[in-house]
This record gives sequence, structure tokens and C-alpha cells, in this order.
Amino acid sequence: MPFLNWLKRRLVVIAGLLTLAYLLLPNVIVTVFSFNRPKGRFNYEWQRFSTQAWKDPCGVADMCGSLSLSLQIAVWATVGATVLGTMISFALVRYRFRARGAVSSLIFLPMAMPEVVMAASLLTLFLNMGAQLGFWTILIAHIMFCLSFVVTAVKARVMSMDPRLEEAARDLYAGPVQTFLRVTLPIAAPGIAAGALLSFALSFDDFIITNFNAGSTVTFPMFVWGSAQRGTPVQINVIGTAMFLLAVLFVLVAMVLGNRRNKQKA
Repeated sequence: MPFLNWLKRRLVVIAGLLTLAYLLLPNVIVTVFSFNRPKGRFNYEWQRFSTQAWKDPCGVADMCGSLSLSLQIAVWATVGATVLGTMISFALVRYRFRARGAVSSLIFLPMAMPEVVMAASLLTLFLNMGAQLGFWTILIAHIMFCLSFVVTAVKARVMSMDPRLEEAARDLYAGPVQTFLRVTLPIAAPGIAAGALLSFALSFDDFIITNFNAGSTVTFPMFVWGSAQRGTPVQINVIGTAMFLLAVLFVLVAMVLGNRRNKQKA
């Protein structure tokens, strides 16, 4: 049958599109309900269309303050984890030292360890050190669990690099710093960027580790969890939709720039 033959040829594509639609369904629901005007405290049932929440996204007390705090922590955690993770990746790939295998294995423990275990361990550490729970304890905790993801992304990129390119740069009288900035870093940049983006997303989204080590500090995920107990303001959907659209825009811009570079190389 022609239809069955057509279906077999495009089965993988259809399955991929259905999977993508399933993954994006929660984002679609969040976007739709950002234009809702509920009668009660909970934004779970569609009542009527309204753009009031979009006109006043900070209309809920303390919501934008917690959002700003989460963004600050995510940015600094991304910077710290990316810098440390990049250096660790180069050290693990380029240098041989004692316990190299053990260090490489330990780096991946936070990825395999349940978050609640890591959260409780970090809380115990901070309490034994007499540290005051708040911004800095959250930041340290986020850098620690984001580090593994950065090392994974950057290490894979560094391992695939051709060392002959750096040798050629040195043969052309480039110094160590010049070789790193003009040859090594541009080649490793995609892996570093991937690790940084993953760190930002994980840090901004984290709740369990943050909740254990936050003290009286309230981040945006904690604010959303607390609001769900009393009522869910529409502004939460607005912020979620805005973050999703910014992420999609960032991906589209990266794709356009990548296509332009490929055309220029061709």
C-alpha cells in the first residue's frame, strides 16, 4: 500500500515530532494559562482571556525579588563552574598524574548521586563550619553540582581536539598564551558554551539542594513552591513563558549564526 510505504519511510520523523510535541506540551499549557484570569487563588482552570498579568509581571509581592536572586546565583554559579570545570577538563585530558582515574570518577559522583543526599551532605558541611545559610551557601552548592556537567561537556570536546593544530601554531612561533587564545580556546568554545548553558539552566531551576541550604533566602523555584501551597498567581506563568521564549530565541540565533559560519567556510 502506498500509505504504508510512506509511513515506513517517515516513521522515525513522525516519532521524533510526536516526542517533541509531548515534551513541549507543558510549555504550551503554561503559555496559555499566562493569559488566564482565574476567579480564585489557583490558576488551574481556564476562566477568560486577559493580558493583565503580562502588563504587571511583578504584581505579586516578592516574586521579582526572588527571580532576580535566582538569576544572580545562576550567573555567578555558571561563571564559577565554567572556569573551574574548563581547567579541570584540560588537566584530566592533557596531563598525567597520580589518582587521575580516581579524580575523574569522583567528578561524576554529583551527577549519579540523588540530590537529596547531596543537599543533606552540604547542609551538614555548612553547619559544621558554622556558615550562615543564605546567598553564599546556595552559590557554593550550585557551583559544586554544576561542576560535573561542565567537566563532562568540556572534556568530551577537548578529547576530540587535534593536537597537531596547536603544534602547527607553535611551529609558526606562537607563544603559549597566543596558541591558547587563538587555537585551543576557539576549538573548545562549543563545549565550554554547552557546559555554561547547562549550568545556568540547572542552577536557575534547582529546588532540592537550594531548599536545604538557603536558610531564610527565597529563590524563584522556592517562591513557586511556596505559592503553590497558598495559590498560584498568573504571573508565575508569565515568567515561565518569558524564560521559555528567551531560550528558544537564543537557540534560533545560535542556529542562524552557525549556518552563516558554515556558508562562509564553504
